[in-house]
Amino acid sequence: MYRLQKQLATIHRKSYPAYKSLKGVYDFKTYILSIDHVQGDPFASPSAVSVRIPHRLAEFPAQYFDRYDKKIALQDYLLRLFSKKITAFSFKAKGSGKSGLISTSQCGQKILERTACEFTDKEIIVRLEVGFPANGRTINATELEKIFFDFLPKCIESVFYYKKLNAQEVISVIHLAEDQTAVRRQLEENNLVCFIANGSILPRESGISDKPMKNAIPFESPSSLLVELSLPRERKIKGMGLKKGITLIVGGGYHGKSTLLNAIEAGVYNHIKGDGREYVITNDTAVKLRAEDGRCIKNADISLFINDLPNKKDTHCFSTENASGSTSQSANVVEAMEAGSQLFLIDEDTSATNFMVRDELMQSIVTRDKEPITPFLERVTDLYKQSGISTILVAGSSGSYFYAADTILQMDCYRTKEITDKVKEKCDMTTAPSLFAPNYKTPNFQRMLFSKRPNFRPNDRIKLKFHGKDAFQIDRQTVDLRYVEQLADAEQTACLAYLLKYTLLHYGGSKQTVQEIVTALAKQIKTKGIASICDSSYVSLGLALPRVQEIYACFNRYRE
Repeated sequence: MYRLQKQLATIHRKSYPAYKSLKGVYDFKTYILSIDHVQGDPFASPSAVSVRIPHRLAEFPAQYFDRYDKKIALQDYLLRLFSKKITAFSFKAKGSGKSGLISTSQCGQKILERTACEFTDKEIIVRLEVGFPANGRTINATELEKIFFDFLPKCIESVFYYKKLNAQEVISVIHLAEDQTAVRRQLEENNLVCFIANGSILPRESGISDKPMKNAIPFESPSSLLVELSLPRERKIKGMGLKKGITLIVGGGYHGKSTLLNAIEAGVYNHIKGDGREYVITNDTAVKLRAEDGRCIKNADISLFINDLPNKKDTHCFSTENASGSTSQSANVVEAMEAGSQLFLIDEDTSATNFMVRDELMQSIVTRDKEPITPFLERVTDLYKQSGISTILVAGSSGSYFYAADTILQMDCYRTKEITDKVKEKCDMTTAPSLFAPNYKTPNFQRMLFSKRPNFRPNDRIKLKFHGKDAFQIDRQTVDLRYVEQLADAEQTACLAYLLKYTLLHYGGSKQTVQEIVTALAKQIKTKGIASICDSSYVSLGLALPRVQEIYACFNRYRE
């Protein structure tokens, strides 16, 4: 600590590159400060700094982070507190460019594993960015001294030492994590794919805000679907339980169909207290599927849905640089199966019509032997009965899925009704469409995406450029993730970029299947952490762990 003070005094008013001499580790008695990377210019990306607090000094009870779910919830809670504290001091130190900036990850409504705050066996690691102050390009060490010896210590001391925190608030975070895990575990035990607690607030504030809508109608389960689940500490919770199988959500426009589906798709993640969806819990392998015109497809076996193309193209190993709506949605289904999804979430509004259904008149005019597309309607039952994959589908225009559905929900002014029996009575009075297609066969997943050796070697520098949550650029190649709808945070997209980069460097040219590669990556992250996929220590700030399903989605959209 004293050495850092002396160095700051020595380089005061020198040229900006003299800041490079500060890189190193400094003992502040109650924590270790590490300057991991120093920016080359006051207008460049900020410097990377990390703080390490030993558990013996932080004194958080060991039972608060002895299990993955509790540890991630506690990390998330502390990071939110720390981010709020340092924001109050950001730019209080003056200078040009990014001088005085102090920032870390900004958390949304979902609880994610992030590199910005990490509990290891020995310590808590906190990562942040600091804009080293300068006047023009002349070092202003006096202002940086304020950050390191005044602002930052105050923030660290008030957040990362258990005795300084509200103990009741901390325990409530741990209890919520335990509750959410208990509900998630009971989904399988009760043959459910989703649970929505009574009183949940599903509508969001706006299309660009994930916060709960004020004065929204609380969710209430239909009595026929009401289930009661057990929570820790001898408590119970009631709500709607959707069973495995085929569930249809119908209703008039603007009555809440998509709102319900959006809440279900977000339920693969845990949510913070006050979000309104704390107890909306979905099977964590669920994947939202849609048409995606123009995406690339590589070596996918889409023969379950598309066969006998006029150009004789092989659909057992199908590739294209510019997929149509039906071929893209076919690939999305098959790729989700490959990723281990047990639940498909589909909104008719974002689906390819000819992929979803063909009515009786169309089938009589264009016979099966002349139509290469087998609609999803004719596969949805077999997907469940033979592959164990359930489907929740929002339908607004076609009634054909009524015949295949096991459960039918009607949304009426944001209130949920079950109308299965009523609809089945009407179905019995009409002629059912074709619900089954012949030759159901699980697609072949022995495909290789990285068998072609890349043009760079392990020591080469591959540039990454990020475009928020929707895309990133790797070595001049853009990976478009706009339609991977369950990506929750730009930091997950950044993590996917580093995962792809790591894969190209370490698995490029290998004969391993994509399943083998993703399994190996998931194991590495579990044992060594997210930072292990980065090529240097300081870039590990600002990464959040995506699900395995999103890793597959990213790899599938990379154009070699």
